[in-house]
Amino acid sequence: MDIRNLGPDGQPGKAKPAVTTPEARVQPPPTRRSTRSVTLSDVASLANVSPQTVSRTIRYPDLVSERTLERVQWAITTTGYVPNLAASNLASNRSRTVAAIIPSLSASVFADALHGLDAVLTPSGYQLFVAVTDYDPRREEELLRTLMGRRPEGVFIVGTRHTPASTALLAGSGVPVVETWNWTDDPIDNLVGFSNRDAIAAIVAHVVEKGYRHPTFAGSFGAGDWRAIDRQASFRESVSRLLPGEPIRVVDSGTGVVDMATGVELLDRTRAEHPETDVLMFASDVFATGAVLECTRRGIAMPDDIAITGFGDFEVAKHLVPTLTTVSVPNTEIGTTAGRLLLDRMTGATAESSRVDLGFTVMPRESA
Repeated sequence: MDIRNLGPDGQPGKAKPAVTTPEARVQPPPTRRSTRSVTLSDVASLANVSPQTVSRTIRYPDLVSERTLERVQWAITTTGYVPNLAASNLASNRSRTVAAIIPSLSASVFADALHGLDAVLTPSGYQLFVAVTDYDPRREEELLRTLMGRRPEGVFIVGTRHTPASTALLAGSGVPVVETWNWTDDPIDNLVGFSNRDAIAAIVAHVVEKGYRHPTFAGSFGAGDWRAIDRQASFRESVSRLLPGEPIRVVDSGTGVVDMATGVELLDRTRAEHPETDVLMFASDVFATGAVLECTRRGIAMPDDIAITGFGDFEVAKHLVPTLTTVSVPNTEIGTTAGRLLLDRMTGATAESSRVDLGFTVMPRESA
């Protein structure tokens, strides 16, 4: 005899009806007046299922019936229950996180990539830890040490050059790594990007074909921004090859700062130090945008007085007056492609590393 069904007189009573719909509550939802947190057992009691069923529904919703899923979701909403992911991760020895390490949050190109990465990973139950290096290799190394202590299941990182310690951390992490935004013959693991050198060679060829003969390259070429350094090296090689005998003109801000104010300073220095410049080629659209806006403010005609090009095809590039000639790279696609590669590795769908060259496109517009 089940003593749980005994009536007040000690005789068997009627069993309590089971909950068949969320609306048919077994008991009032736990009050929020108490300082006690709502537990998994509270949710299970309200949904009239076992705690194990609640746990399975949260972790593997596709493995339970639609009726059970609806009942548990209703109970979670009603109680305000928040799953203890830390405990779950500890029990399963999985963090369900991916570390994303980028140079800057202010650049829309990196934000686009993060959106693409998140769009792939979040539906599969993974969350991003985002860290910003400010183009500092030593900070990248410090961030890697910190993030690896949180046991991410994958790493997305901008760049293919790192300090020896960072390279060792990534290579020895035991988790899939995707390097992005550049190209190398010796990636740590997966690689998704394009050749910065080839991209600059292509836009230099474009301006030479347009008839410009006195280009100057300007940017911030600090030790941490290897992509900008590669672009400068390619500019030098391209000018030497396409314009034999032409002096190589490079203006370095020397600050390591990537913002529009620096673009104005680079414009002023170029006009003062290299007045013969007929096309000013910036290492980033950020600098180019500052220069275009300043030229417009001063009444400097573009491209007649001076032509300007950028790199990156930021959202603002097509809205400037004049619109900006630049190099477009597939920002969002870098994120989505990297996300798919990470997901395949983290879920065991493949054990192989991949290299995906997404290429670039020269965008001829009004500024050059």
